[in-house]
Amino acid sequence: MAQFTNQAQLSYGNVVTSSNVAVGEIVTQLTATKTAVRQSYAQGSTITYIVNIINSGATGVNGLTATDNLGEYTFGIGTLVPLDYVEGTLLYFVNGTPQPAPTITGLSPLTVTGISVPAGGNALLVYETRVNQYAPINDGGEIANTVSVTGECANVTASETVSAVSAPSITITKSISPIPVSCGESVTYTIVIENTGATPLTATDNAIITDTFDPIIENVTATLNGAPVAFTYDEATGLFTTSEGAITVPAATITQDLTTGEWTVTPGVSTLIVTGTI
Repeated sequence: MAQFTNQAQLSYGNVVTSSNVAVGEIVTQLTATKTAVRQSYAQGSTITYIVNIINSGATGVNGLTATDNLGEYTFGIGTLVPLDYVEGTLLYFVNGTPQPAPTITGLSPLTVTGISVPAGGNALLVYETRVNQYAPINDGGEIANTVSVTGECANVTASETVSAVSAPSITITKSISPIPVSCGESVTYTIVIENTGATPLTATDNAIITDTFDPIIENVTATLNGAPVAFTYDEATGLFTTSEGAITVPAATITQDLTTGEWTVTPGVSTLIVTGTI
């Protein structure tokens, strides 16, 4: 419900007299909600948003504009925008029925015009965004963004907040040395484990690495970051398995450039080296 005021004036000669201030109210028949399909993000990931505009009135509302600030936040004396609209992803539904996409007149903020909501009905906007280099990806980081729906007798907002991934984010790569290797010679398998998450992989995560060596190797030894690591090895099958919790990886180093506002990630790294004889 929006309040408005009005005051009249009467002037004659050099006299001006004013009326009392009349106060009125406009009943807001529109409401809006905004929902993120996923509640966490990492740099470069995508987030799909659903904006639901509901009309509880007895008359339809046309010509609405939806403006999404894409998570804009203050940085220094300026602002940064952590999300980019993924072009071509906008979908528009009225009472659940797909409609031709309305017009996009701006990308940052994302501005969509020509939205209509029937009496007693709803309109849905569904669109995808991509997390860019200005999104806080540190532990506790979040993106809070707001969509405003405006038009004649309409001015409503809806917000949604998503959080940076707080769990470890692990990738592994493997290499063999030497190449080529002769039967009876020693061979070394190097597995590099990288963590781009703000949280370390610890013993309580019970991580294990398994590998089946083919051809089967003998006299197996293994180290993690230069120290012996617990493992089991089946010489009949070549199955190598580290003990639960033996694999740990430090958290990534996550920093924000104080000049540009860009966030960068330096992965935490652990190296597992397995050596045996072919």
